[in-house]
Amino acid sequence: MNITVDKLHLLTLNVGHARHNGDWNWKNVRSPFARLYYVTEGAAQIELPSGVHTLTPGHLYLVPAFTTHSYRCNQVFSHYYIHIYEDQLSEYSILDGWDFPVEVGADDIDLALCERLCQINPFLRLPESNPESYDNHLTLISNLQLNQQRPFCDKVESRGILYILMSRFLKQAKPKTEVRDDRIHQTLTYIRRNINSRLEISVLADKACMSKDHFIRVFKRETGETPNVYIAKRKQEKAELLLVTTDLPIKNIATALGFDDHSYFNKLFKKLSGITPQQYRTQKYTKGALFV
Repeated sequence: MNITVDKLHLLTLNVGHARHNGDWNWKNVRSPFARLYYVTEGAAQIELPSGVHTLTPGHLYLVPAFTTHSYRCNQVFSHYYIHIYEDQLSEYSILDGWDFPVEVGADDIDLALCERLCQINPFLRLPESNPESYDNHLTLISNLQLNQQRPFCDKVESRGILYILMSRFLKQAKPKTEVRDDRIHQTLTYIRRNINSRLEISVLADKACMSKDHFIRVFKRETGETPNVYIAKRKQEKAELLLVTTDLPIKNIATALGFDDHSYFNKLFKKLSGITPQQYRTQKYTKGALFV
């Protein structure tokens, strides 16, 4: 897969150091941003689709965006936490397009980098560990604004630190879907570039110079999903991001994602997530999505 570092745009949403005493227990968490942890003391567990992973000192851990997971802790546990948002400035999402290891070994420089990231971004520390004690939707919006208002030197240093920490995971990362057919690869790029538009399968097939039926078969063979399912999931993820990082009315979000029918957008969102867009914004992200 041909990617370059200039396509990776990372922002620090939250960063800080937290100490818990058996109270780091949350279930079914799903966020529109990645979480990176450096453990300094004790142990805890993260339950991911890949299994249960024990967090221990001297290691870095990564939870990708849009990954449902749970946390378990019954002892003293201290760690640095970094919430990472990938700014959507290119046609390809590097964090979303790769399978990363959950755990990698860390060294003293990684600890120093986490400490430094906290020092230059003290205002990005979460005020409480209990996710029900603050409005996460507003926190996300505020932190995105703070990222834009920081001195340029701090932006450069913060992004450089994130690049170094993420490089530890990139060494062992693999593309989620190794698309061999150039026509489908070009289609995926087109979908990402035009995710805010109404995407018709017949139009995508024409651009790929295939009949509609043949296009659907080849697309599923290459990606493991039909075009409709793939597009619906990508629009769903973009909707989740907009719901918690903007104050746009839900009807406007539906329109921004190419849905002519507001009610259809609501039905599709609920089918994929189990809750309506409004419930997602007002409930899910004040009950467990953001915490340290």
